[in-house]
Amino acid sequence: MSVYKLLLVLHIAAGVVALIGFWIAGLSRKGSPLHKSVGRVYLAAMLGVVGTSLPMSVFHLAAGRVGIGVFLVYLVVITSTSMWLSWRAVQLKREAAAFYNRSHVAVAVLNVLAGLIVFGIGLERGQPLLMGFCWVGVILGIGMLRAARAARLASPTGNWWLREHYGAMLGNGIATHIAFLGIGMRPVLQAFDSPIVMLLPWFLPLAVAGVAGVMLDRRYGPKRQGASAARPAAVTLPG
Repeated sequence: MSVYKLLLVLHIAAGVVALIGFWIAGLSRKGSPLHKSVGRVYLAAMLGVVGTSLPMSVFHLAAGRVGIGVFLVYLVVITSTSMWLSWRAVQLKREAAAFYNRSHVAVAVLNVLAGLIVFGIGLERGQPLLMGFCWVGVILGIGMLRAARAARLASPTGNWWLREHYGAMLGNGIATHIAFLGIGMRPVLQAFDSPIVMLLPWFLPLAVAGVAGVMLDRRYGPKRQGASAARPAAVTLPG
């Protein structure tokens, strides 16, 4: 078995664990022992997904498949960012200033730049997927910058960390389902011989996450009664 095939097998195995873990954690009671333990397993599996994606992108770049290679690196950036945010939000839930620090701003800028680079490559090569999906990173980065700015103007109060956590986890869910539907199910989708069908697995999870984000914001967001506390922009992959 070649190194690339071994990476691919490990990547798929980690992705399956992540997909199952996402739904178990998502459907379990928030804050319960099951939610916490499965959440850790999920993030560990996602580390496996990201850890195998990066060397796979190097293989594509070395073979001259620049578009695919750069896009995989971009996916690693935005997925790693959501993983990082979801973990930090829980670890620093009593330290908002430490959460919205310089590292937060630097990662936000990295996402914006990564998205713009992918847009440039997509524009040059006439690839709608790259030109459309690049805005995920741009929107994510801008949202992080806005949140950091809001935190500097007024210290976040209440359950700000929870909104950051579930926003980032929605981003993780997008990555998990795109990997399964857009990449894992690609041979099945190709049988439809339709460009629209091929793009659906990439953008449908974004739409579903957007709806879920609105519902969660209504449940856990600040109540607008009188002078409500300032709330930073939700840090999510659009949704």
